[in-house]
Amino acid sequence: MKNKKELLPEESEQLLKILKNRFEKNKNRHKEPDWEKLQIKLESNPEKLWSLNEMEKTGGEPDVVSFDEKTNEYIFYDCSAESPKGRRSVCFDYEAQESRKEHKPENNAIDMAAAMGIELLNEEQYRELLQLGKFDEKTSSWIKTPSEIRKLGGALFADFRYNTVFVYHNGAQSYYAARGFRGVLRV
Repeated sequence: MKNKKELLPEESEQLLKILKNRFEKNKNRHKEPDWEKLQIKLESNPEKLWSLNEMEKTGGEPDVVSFDEKTNEYIFYDCSAESPKGRRSVCFDYEAQESRKEHKPENNAIDMAAAMGIELLNEEQYRELLQLGKFDEKTSSWIKTPSEIRKLGGALFADFRYNTVFVYHNGAQSYYAARGFRGVLRV
């Protein structure tokens, strides 16, 4: 019986092909030229590979954006052109979701990310992503929100308009068809 957070061999093989193709196609996103080292690391971390598959299934198009030499970890971000389609129309967190009196969304960004084994990008990471290309020109993405803002009922989101990254606030309970979230995973 397979572990819930582990892919079948054929699923792993298929995902690794997708990731390798994306890795080679987007060399501008990462300095590390060696796919083989990364593949070995991915194959030895089945739960992380499962999380990458969840990112892929929801439209995130995960790719390596950097390597942390201190921790010896590859860092993946969702690199889809727009906020991942399978993660939109969600409010920020469970508390916000439950606070809605009507028209509750089916899920929320924080719980979805946790279930996938990833975290939301923070503002700094979001800005780093936008150094690699143009993302969220038509959509927006929830980002990690400081607890002081969240305690007051707000949450942060970001997008890219007019060649500029904008970080905004909204009530955490709000949700829109064009707002989702982007994740980060360290492997």
